Amino acid sequence: MQHRVRDLLMRQRTRLINALRAHMAELGIVAAQGREGIKELLTIVASEEDVRLPVNAHASLVVLMIGSIEKRIIVQHRSNETSKRLETIPGIGVIGATAIAATVVVPKAFRSGRDLAAWIGLVPREDSTGGKQKLGPISKQGDQYLRRILVVGAHAVLRRARQQPQKYPWLTQLLARKPFKVVAVALANKMARIAWALLPKGGTYRAPALAAAA
Repeated sequence: MQHRVRDLLMRQRTRLINALRAHMAELGIVAAQGREGIKELLTIVASEEDVRLPVNAHASLVVLMIGSIEKRIIVQHRSNETSKRLETIPGIGVIGATAIAATVVVPKAFRSGRDLAAWIGLVPREDSTGGKQKLGPISKQGDQYLRRILVVGAHAVLRRARQQPQKYPWLTQLLARKPFKVVAVALANKMARIAWALLPKGGTYRAPALAAAA
């Protein structure tokens, strides 16, 4: 539930920021434009002792804070062994690990890692014409939130691969042949498969020997 609320807030971030500024301005609290100004306003809202913010106003505005939900998610992550094991997979941070742990509560419901990746919507759509099988874009039929988190995590790994290609030979070779976004989806698919393997068996992710030795 916390992840779904976070997702809603993230998708409405601009509207929430504008609403926060408007409500705070009604109370005579104005901050500079940009990230630093928002941080200043959020600090005021986060404090229960700031006398500039009436009690009822504080109760109303605190729900606009994405950070408060993320703090709760981090606390849950630190007390959840499954989530901490999933975080060892490159590209799956705290948000991704807690989201997978909370969503895929019965990993054996999926026969394979590919089934989990397909459920998330990270496998190519199959189009057959004239007896020939053609793989199209990903189906996007599945858990949109998990798919977006995994793809964003894959993007972060690919950026590191471009900076240190010797540590990511598999990704470096793919990037040389395929578009960035295509490789990102392929990596997100692999991340989902690794997560499925770790969920029922325990243990943590170990980098392949080739990558570790490079």
